[in-house]
Amino acid sequence: MIDVDGYLSVLGVARPTASTAEVLWALHRAQVERVAYETLDNQLERPTGISAEESVARVLRGRGGYCFHLNGAFAALLTALGYDVTLHRAGVQDEVEDPAGPGGDHLALTVALDGERWLVDTGLAGGMYEPLPLREGTYTQGPFTYAMAPSVVVPGGWRFTHDPRGAFTAMVFAPEPVELSSFAAEHHRLSSSPESGFVRVLQVQLRDAKGVDMLRGCVLRRIDAEGTHERIIDTAAEWYDVLADVFHLNLADVDASARARLWHRVRAEHGTWEATRQRVTTL
Repeated sequence: MIDVDGYLSVLGVARPTASTAEVLWALHRAQVERVAYETLDNQLERPTGISAEESVARVLRGRGGYCFHLNGAFAALLTALGYDVTLHRAGVQDEVEDPAGPGGDHLALTVALDGERWLVDTGLAGGMYEPLPLREGTYTQGPFTYAMAPSVVVPGGWRFTHDPRGAFTAMVFAPEPVELSSFAAEHHRLSSSPESGFVRVLQVQLRDAKGVDMLRGCVLRRIDAEGTHERIIDTAAEWYDVLADVFHLNLADVDASARARLWHRVRAEHGTWEATRQRVTTL
């Protein structure tokens, strides 16, 4: 059992009396606006689990996570509210579909509602603001345009194509239902391997109706209808203020010494990135 009322309180949504499309849309918007996509615990070297109960507890204490946490928690909430939710093995991919299919580095959700099935995904790193139908077409949400189409390599699967300004190109998922526990090995790799992008560089993102805010290391970026705005965060105090004010992450569960280590690591990674970029531009 999860704390449904506590979760709804975090989202700012009143407890619904029925499992309607209107409520689903409201829940989806609230989750991506209030619960950040973030990899802070990877940088802190604090192992996390991905059970629904643990991920919901993260949300209740003001933290987020990446797809296994965010969609795992959201699926538990929707199920508790009476929605017909299915978990799917998925993968974030480059422009050309991988013939091997989704590799399992992403958890996708679908919901059957009113005679149609919908992609419901709050863990797509600044992606969808609202659910999308499993129906071929293009869809505009705020300043971004997405595409949905059947996968050309996964029978019965679907491919979501992100806006060109998004953090990734596409996501493909298989039709078969899976259990949350089936992602444990991939979660361990993503959260602990030195080769994982989630370990190498801190990432935080939060979507809203007008655009997306992204923090990658020390680089804060806002993408909206007016374009892309970027600035470097130079001090620990400002960096932690950005986490709290922009991304709703006050990190009450991180003590002062851990905060200092985290900033030192992020700043060092930023220095390495700047040096690499400088070498490239001078070649």
